[in-house]
Amino acid sequence: MRWSTYLTASCLLAFAAAAPSALKKRSKLQFFGVNESGAEFGTGNIPGVYGTDYTWYTLSTYDTFIKDGFNTFRLNLLMERLVPNKMTGPADTHYLGNLTQQVNYITGKGAYAIICPHNYGRYYNNIITSTSDFQAFWKTVATAFKGNSKVIFDTNNEYHDMSGTLVAQLNQAAINGIRAAGATSQYITVEGNAYTGAWTWTTATGTDGKTNAQTMGSLTDSSNKLIYQMHQYLDSDGSGTATTCVNTTIGSTRLVAATNWLRANGKKGLIGEYAGAVNSVCEAAVKDMLAYIDKNSDVWTGALWWSAGPWWGESIMLLTFVQ
Repeated sequence: MRWSTYLTASCLLAFAAAAPSALKKRSKLQFFGVNESGAEFGTGNIPGVYGTDYTWYTLSTYDTFIKDGFNTFRLNLLMERLVPNKMTGPADTHYLGNLTQQVNYITGKGAYAIICPHNYGRYYNNIITSTSDFQAFWKTVATAFKGNSKVIFDTNNEYHDMSGTLVAQLNQAAINGIRAAGATSQYITVEGNAYTGAWTWTTATGTDGKTNAQTMGSLTDSSNKLIYQMHQYLDSDGSGTATTCVNTTIGSTRLVAATNWLRANGKKGLIGEYAGAVNSVCEAAVKDMLAYIDKNSDVWTGALWWSAGPWWGESIMLLTFVQ
């Protein structure tokens, strides 16, 4: 989601926590989980200090989530910390080590770990334009996890205000780098321009005047394990910054065009971020969207809640568990 406060919520979001159990009984969805956010914090202090500027995620919380039906965790991080100074350089031993610990714990429990650079198509605040450098970055990262089929690679979080053609080229470069590393058994999620919004997939244009629908369909993967990750919030502007949802059916309404595009192009999709506030309208809207995703599981593979993490406090739509 865009970096701004969503709402204050200190209690367990019962409707979100209950959703996996309800879907588990009847759903064909492959992925149902939550974002973990915190390792990408402190963007004003790079590389920053672990425990001061950013944090990793409490391992024991995965056990609770898994017990309650979650099977996928999107681990948000920063490119500059994972591969510092230049994208063609080596990985930072300590940051990679912390990431590896998280990944191994999750996948050792039989769940999926999504590695997601939360960079918006930027590196040290500059739009990434070198496809060869981006490919090198992903080859380095994928090499470390090529033997783990429960890892999923997410090329970048929410490209925006870029050329749509460039975004597609960067995604293809990431795919090529990952497969060149020998990581051939893992899924890859690609993200579009315009914050990869599902509701604007066919309408929002990049700086070159092209939509995601026009540029992203041509991506290829030698392993045929490509998933199109989209994000969808339920407030008026779809940014995830308000405590109100438009109406109780806004979730399904906003997914129709993207669903049609996925089906028409023979693609698979994933809602990589979604959320709703603690009120009756938002609860109904979230349930409506999840039911729609489940009904259209021929093209939708699952959904991931935003967000969880030890440093969020009461400042966003935190998904946590209480005794």
